[in-house]
Amino acid sequence: MRSLWSALPGTSLLILLTGCNGVGSDTGSSTTTNQSAVGIWSGTDSVTGLAVTAIVNTSGEAEFLRSDGAQFAGTAQVSGGSLAVAVDGYSNFTTTFSDGTTTGVGTISGTVTTSTTMTASLSFTTSGDTAITGTWTLSYNSLSTLASSLAAVSANYTDGTTGAAVSIDGLGDVNSQDPTTGCVLNGTISTSDAAYDIYQITFTYKSCSGNYAVLNDVEMTGVAVLDTGVSPQQLVIAVTGQSSSGSYGITSYLNAT
Repeated sequence: MRSLWSALPGTSLLILLTGCNGVGSDTGSSTTTNQSAVGIWSGTDSVTGLAVTAIVNTSGEAEFLRSDGAQFAGTAQVSGGSLAVAVDGYSNFTTTFSDGTTTGVGTISGTVTTSTTMTASLSFTTSGDTAITGTWTLSYNSLSTLASSLAAVSANYTDGTTGAAVSIDGLGDVNSQDPTTGCVLNGTISTSDAAYDIYQITFTYKSCSGNYAVLNDVEMTGVAVLDTGVSPQQLVIAVTGQSSSGSYGITSYLNAT
């Protein structure tokens, strides 16, 4: 079965509110009810033709993943049916935007209807002052409301690109080593809201060599989704991190073994 994530290029994991300020659906006034952006959303960018997946957790943390590996991360704000996100953008690690840069800033604005549809426009400028736009039409994905748990995500995985082994135990500890780059990964995965198939993940790299040495000691944080609709099931991860040397974004997918 084809994964809904299969359009995303695989970068190795070892080289990847309620009210006016929220993402909930509580009543903001006597006449206005905020819609909710929480969930997993899938669709297409009509400007580039690329697939887009949005992941928004109950804290408002939002990751918009484009199928060329770029990600745009920020905090979703919902007022009524209006969506606004100030985003930092990252090309997938080891790749660049069209002007050779790897980061930038911008905004995502649009509309959302709880558990139904999301439309959004991207206005983004790279650190090289190149404008990037997008127009996205996304639909709520049924994976959203699958329960998340450490038991569900605990497994051995193989990186879809490098073949490196990654293990997640029942306590949420994440460990791996890439024999090609030397990168050793140690971190944790957790669930912030068990009602949604969205996980929080944090890890740090050690012992990376070559081009990957810039990742050493960089704490990467972000979200993950367990795609049980494919066989073998896949864990899709989108993380970002910063150091004195730069800012990095990594999108990865792991196949359960």
